[in-house]
Amino acid sequence: MDFTIQEYKNRLHKVQQSMQKKGIELLISQDTANIYYLTGYDAWSFYYSQCVIIHVNAEEPICYVRAQDAGGALIKTYLKKENIVIYPEKYIHTWPNHPYDGLVELIKTKKWDKLNIGLEMDSHYFTAFCYEKLRQGLPNAKLKDSDRLVNWVRCIKSETEIIYMKNAAVISEKAMKTAMEVINPGVRQCDAVAEIQSALFKGTKEYGGEYASITTLLPTGKGTSASHLTASDVEFVSGEATIVELSGTYKRYHAPMARTVNLGKPEQKKIDAMKATNEALDAGISKSLPGNTADDVAQAFWKILDKYNIKKESRTGYSIGIGYPPDWGEHTLNIYKGDMTILEPNVCYHMIAVMQFGDWGVEASESIRITNNGNELLCNFSRDLLIK
Repeated sequence: MDFTIQEYKNRLHKVQQSMQKKGIELLISQDTANIYYLTGYDAWSFYYSQCVIIHVNAEEPICYVRAQDAGGALIKTYLKKENIVIYPEKYIHTWPNHPYDGLVELIKTKKWDKLNIGLEMDSHYFTAFCYEKLRQGLPNAKLKDSDRLVNWVRCIKSETEIIYMKNAAVISEKAMKTAMEVINPGVRQCDAVAEIQSALFKGTKEYGGEYASITTLLPTGKGTSASHLTASDVEFVSGEATIVELSGTYKRYHAPMARTVNLGKPEQKKIDAMKATNEALDAGISKSLPGNTADDVAQAFWKILDKYNIKKESRTGYSIGIGYPPDWGEHTLNIYKGDMTILEPNVCYHMIAVMQFGDWGVEASESIRITNNGNELLCNFSRDLLIK
């Protein structure tokens, strides 16, 4: 197990307290990160239906998985065998049969079919078909959105989680160092990413890495004016900039980082934009203090952008921790004007400055932990525009 049984019990207790406040008697969690957080279950089985079921008075969650994955659940979770409930192969790709038919029967057998049931309505792997199965199969239940209940509990990290994120940050540093070395004129993007991915998986001598929940992002040239572009087999070109966004991963915990490299002498506008970007990030980091709000951080960040007349519509940060594809964000606080979430010790977020100017752009980011007295940057790597 990646955590002590007591830590899992503490997490369950916090979730149940939140359930009580929201009037939820039974919670069905499909978010892969939440399943791992609550049970320890960790496998590439999230492409098909699975969930964790929490009764407001239960001593343990129930992990509901495909029969083929029962062995993995027994190995990875802290749960008693009776709390790992499987569904048979007859539900796999045999529409209109569906794994949630079995889930409905389980809920009826437990006599939970008249309860107030919370659902993660915006979870990546909770489909419209899943919802319809529950709605039609449980007509006497009251279904409601849990409003990212577990995600919010995850927002404040334990000391062990912080250690895991710091380990991930060291892997991020090693992979970014590799990226800055291998990105050169005439090198194919895919070959560079092969080296970067190797560094992400190799980790350190003390601990290895894992697959990240987002692949290495590598917009280059005009692509730096766009977001979330991945590598191709095209070669890097002298005179162009490349943005690298990646994350080391340790026991599913992430510490993302973005940096920009320019091959050859850069135009002055890129140097100036990078300087303004770092000044804005520094301003936001200076307001990343316990008791402040996400809005306080955002206001400081955008004040600098306003000084340089730089327009940025997208948010500039989000909570991070556990990650599974397709995202390493926690879907809770946003570093954006108007988000009044209070920053508490051991809240962690990725503060990312994506600056786009028509047909070019620059980018830098930091993974930040709120401490009792201030903050700390998880990664230690220069944010200056690297000129090669």
